[in-house]
Amino acid sequence: MNLAMSFDSTAPQPSPYKRSRFGRGKRTPVARWFWEIDRVLLLLVTMLIGIGLIAVAAASPAAGVRYSGNGVVVAARHYFWMQLGWTAIAVPVMLAVSALPMHVARRMALIGAAVFLVLLALVPIIGSSANGATRWIGFGSAKLQPSEFLKPMFAVSMAWLLSLRAKNPGLPFALISVVPMAVVAALLMKQPDFGQTVIFGAVWLVLLVVGGASMKLIGSLVGAGLGAVVMAYLFYSVATERINKFLFKQGDTYQMDRAHATLTNGGLLGTGPGAGTEKFTLPEPHTDYIFSVIGEEFGLIACIAIACLYLAIVARVSLRLLREENDFLLLAAAGLVSQFGLQALINMMVNVGLAPSKGMTLPFISYGGSSMIALSIGMGLLLAFTRENPHLKEATYTVRWNGR
Repeated sequence: MNLAMSFDSTAPQPSPYKRSRFGRGKRTPVARWFWEIDRVLLLLVTMLIGIGLIAVAAASPAAGVRYSGNGVVVAARHYFWMQLGWTAIAVPVMLAVSALPMHVARRMALIGAAVFLVLLALVPIIGSSANGATRWIGFGSAKLQPSEFLKPMFAVSMAWLLSLRAKNPGLPFALISVVPMAVVAALLMKQPDFGQTVIFGAVWLVLLVVGGASMKLIGSLVGAGLGAVVMAYLFYSVATERINKFLFKQGDTYQMDRAHATLTNGGLLGTGPGAGTEKFTLPEPHTDYIFSVIGEEFGLIACIAIACLYLAIVARVSLRLLREENDFLLLAAAGLVSQFGLQALINMMVNVGLAPSKGMTLPFISYGGSSMIALSIGMGLLLAFTRENPHLKEATYTVRWNGR
């Protein structure tokens, strides 16, 4: 018999995936999520979370020594166990948000932005202070930082606002977006939190560029931003002090000096887990300066590998966006990944002495409940907005193949 004649190309072929519980032939919610999610991106984030737990374990003894005193004794592994608990909460939150349909995730982000904007406005009134800044709401250990939760919600909200231009081209949505940006910036500078203001402003600018705003408007905003930095230096004491320390080495440069000494103490390969000594001189070894602790105990090679891991996440999302045709999804994912990447970049630059101190955590690595859960929500939204339907892709491929 002629085998070529006996083969019917139009007959349905058995799917090799149907034997698997998570096969593409299965239609359960878990199976759909498994095949639609960007599994490479999820793996990269999981690696960061694992590295974060190791890094907090290394920094925890130094943080315990720093915060012990006046009759209070903080256990050597206190911050590690706390971070492990926050991680146990944050990871399910990230996975749950990543499984949301696009319209539900967008609605959640818009409502969340409104709620946390109100909480941000309440910070100067009912907030609690630490290290000369009022950024938290709550009492004792039950505190949250509204600005951390607002960051991903703000990115999605601005993406939604700018995506409306396709439906109403006559309305100046780029100019309208100036109003919420100005409100957020004013509230953040009130705390004061200059670093977060920079992040919000940079994400907003990225969204305007991706959204196709005119170069005239972009140039005007960049000029206004530079002018705002100059005004902040002249009239905003916090900015003046930090810029003077960074550029002119004026005043107390203890944090910068200790970060540099700790980062370079381990050389290329590090002193080994738990063997670092300079970390005990750091002001915030488990949060702002955890990158320096990693450098001391695991070496500069480990620091480079972590930087490459952040770069891989940004590159992975950027490449997927090249084939995205939905305006909102394009803008939302671009805003979320730029916020994530910029925060990591600024923290690492501060630790290596290329930027003034900002009081900003290293995403998924630094200790912190608000930071960990807020980042998980943001990454969950990013995973939700970059999901792809494999059945749709297979159907499109089949149509194209049959149609030649």
